[in-house]
Amino acid sequence: MTRSWWTSSTAHVVEEVVPADPDVVRDFYADLDNIRELHPLVVSVRSVDRRDVADGHERTYRVRDRIPFGPLTVPISYSARVLIHRDGDVHTQARQFPAVRLDGTVSFVAEGGGTRVTERLTVHAPRPLAGTTARRAVAAHAEMFAGIRRHFA
Repeated sequence: MTRSWWTSSTAHVVEEVVPADPDVVRDFYADLDNIRELHPLVVSVRSVDRRDVADGHERTYRVRDRIPFGPLTVPISYSARVLIHRDGDVHTQARQFPAVRLDGTVSFVAEGGGTRVTERLTVHAPRPLAGTTARRAVAAHAEMFAGIRRHFA
């Protein structure tokens, strides 16, 4: 996306410690079918493609969200890609209307008897939507990570 006065980009960090092995947590997180049950905005997830890449594989999904908008809930469908490296980080991309992008890098580092999951998330959105979009995305991802922690507790 080209930078312009019309769009804004903000960076955020979401973290959670999960009581499980890093590889197990990473595999669970990287499958969006699991995340559907934990992400507060996601209604449905449909896998549309999987392909091998040099050091792992990439999956593409069609995701349907429900976005609160005042007293209404607005359904949004969008494309999400997850690049899963054999060892290490998971890279995520979500593309939504109107011109909203979420780009994330999620790391899984052993800590104590579990895993510190850290997401570095960049939210790109039209300026009129930027603040609300970023707040909702960060809150939803924090809730999702807490759900992952509870799943393994």
